[in-house]
Amino acid sequence: MLRTIARFRTVLLLLGLLVCFTEPLYGVGAVWWAGLVLIVAGVVLFFVPGGVPDREPVVVRSPVRGRWAAVNSPADKVPSHGTHELGQTYAIDLVHVPDPGRPWTPLRRWPLAARPETFPAFGQDVLAPADGVVVQASGRQRDHWSRNSWPAFLYLLVEGMLFRQLLSLLTLSGGRFVVGNSVTLDLGGGVYAVFAHLRRGSVRVAKGDRVRAGDVLGEVGNSGNTSEPHLHFHLMDRPGPLAAAGIPFAFPYESGGRTEIGVPSARAPFTATGADSPAPGR
Repeated sequence: MLRTIARFRTVLLLLGLLVCFTEPLYGVGAVWWAGLVLIVAGVVLFFVPGGVPDREPVVVRSPVRGRWAAVNSPADKVPSHGTHELGQTYAIDLVHVPDPGRPWTPLRRWPLAARPETFPAFGQDVLAPADGVVVQASGRQRDHWSRNSWPAFLYLLVEGMLFRQLLSLLTLSGGRFVVGNSVTLDLGGGVYAVFAHLRRGSVRVAKGDRVRAGDVLGEVGNSGNTSEPHLHFHLMDRPGPLAAAGIPFAFPYESGGRTEIGVPSARAPFTATGADSPAPGR
């Protein structure tokens, strides 16, 4: 029961905000308190899973190819991003690290900000992990400068987690200003794949297009709530993120001289073979 209610966490939050903001129209203090209860309930439910417990991972192909490092990986914690919101319970962030001699670090002292073009991940191909149909594609948001220095990261917390989140809620856009440019694929069987933070103008597909595993959907960018160019990828059980629950996934990759089928741990470099990976399955 609680998992079913948790699917509507964002709806409860929006309804609570609406009730609180319109309280002066009624002049009844109890209305404001009712709105506050809805807001608190919505926030609490952000940390309650809404999907089927102990669901087996869906095996797909890697959405990238080459040498990468995982960040905020479900191999280390669930929910990987600290919330079940927008179906991202098992989401993973992928940063391109082609040079083994230059390990990736989350924050640096200088420069305070850098153009997205200076990062290896920017412009890398994003691949379809399985055959599917495009149910959503957007690509007009700009790619901003990095926010991976300490001062810029503090700005990210305010700008991204407050203003972008609030703007997404008020526009009922399903986190549009948080995920940035994105593509959503229907992989069949009630499984939907989300690719976020894509490069402006790089999206090559449109709603209704059919794609094959390994097809290029777009390029890695730095749009939305990001500290630097990377790919955010996750599976969910509905096409609309507002009431979706996350689905665990696995894909083939090489690490430490071994081929694995699973999810790479955070910050552990791995090599993804992209379209050359084994065929996906359940």
